[in-house]
Amino acid sequence: MDTMDGPPLIPFGPDATCTLDTCPLDWSVLTYRPSLGGNIAFIAIFVALMFAHTVLGVIWKSWWFLGCMAVGCLTEVLGYGGRIMLYYNPFSFAGFMMQIICIGCAPVFYSAAIYVTMSKIVENLDPSLSRVRPKFYYIVFIISDVFSLTLQGVGGGFSTSTTGSSKTGVDLTLTGLSFQVFSMVVFCCLLADYMFRYSKRRTITSTRIKMFLMFISVAILLILTRCGYRVAELSDGYTGGLIHNEPLFIALDGVLIVLAVLALCIGHPGLVFFPSKAGMRASEASSQDGIMLQNK
Repeated sequence: MDTMDGPPLIPFGPDATCTLDTCPLDWSVLTYRPSLGGNIAFIAIFVALMFAHTVLGVIWKSWWFLGCMAVGCLTEVLGYGGRIMLYYNPFSFAGFMMQIICIGCAPVFYSAAIYVTMSKIVENLDPSLSRVRPKFYYIVFIISDVFSLTLQGVGGGFSTSTTGSSKTGVDLTLTGLSFQVFSMVVFCCLLADYMFRYSKRRTITSTRIKMFLMFISVAILLILTRCGYRVAELSDGYTGGLIHNEPLFIALDGVLIVLAVLALCIGHPGLVFFPSKAGMRASEASSQDGIMLQNK
């Protein structure tokens, strides 16, 4: 794309020269200007949720959970900051990379927090009922998330350098996203199987444990739904219809992840584990549900 009176017009890439004054909006990857108010709202919400998780994490000394949630929220803030950059210049390569990478990888940190927490639940309720060892829940699934994130990063590198036209890049990104969805489905199946086997032997009577399990299950389903949306969104690369639909992105990515992080705040592991100087320690089994609660 050349101009007779100046440098060539490049709409995308590290050497992009387009601006709203020189190129039509349709030349940008998203083909729209992200909502300024909406993205500011998401930043404010994630900052508030990060603050809430920090307070709860310090009170209950759940350092791993706190670290994962804080990093995830901070990553979301950076991603939505990238979308604000795209509002002012839809052709900003830095803004696009920030939003595609940061918003894309943030749920991995929430998943890591869930995997470690669920391993503690299994370990304290009745590990003999689990088909796998408690540590399996976070060792294997965190490794799988890192693997899927690596594939997405490599695929994103190929795709962004060609405005999404690289089939190799799209295939790698979709493989990473699909593998992430597959891992979460396997995790959900193992968790559901364990809770079914446990419910056949004992009845959970503690309100705290019931609330914890309910909200953490909601968070898992919300994250899984969001990942499924990302697979559909990128199925046609950066030229498909879904990536150009901001209301759908807000609903199935932004809102779902906000609700998931909120659910993990309400269903915080501090509800069921004792704090200690080393973090959330496994407590002796209570006579009712296998986990000694903070308060009766």
